[in-house]
Amino acid sequence: MANISTTKMSSKGQVVIPEAIRKKMKLKSGAQFVVMGDKDVVILKSISPPSLDDFNDLIAEARKQARKAGMNRSDIVAALARARGKK
Repeated sequence: MANISTTKMSSKGQVVIPEAIRKKMKLKSGAQFVVMGDKDVVILKSISPPSLDDFNDLIAEARKQARKAGMNRSDIVAALARARGKK
């Protein structure tokens, strides 16, 4: 990615991504990012939710692993309740 540009941070901490970079990366309003910072370096990594097919694959794998571990639906409901602070 050879596009280099400068930008400023507003008093509210907002940073504008220059138009040329937004166009090249096909970024739209509402795009989400992971932000990492260390010393004088800030990195923005664009993220997007998995596609429905990818999500279904993740769910299928989670179910497979749960069965392999001997878990059933009531175990999962109980674990969710504990994680949410309910008993």
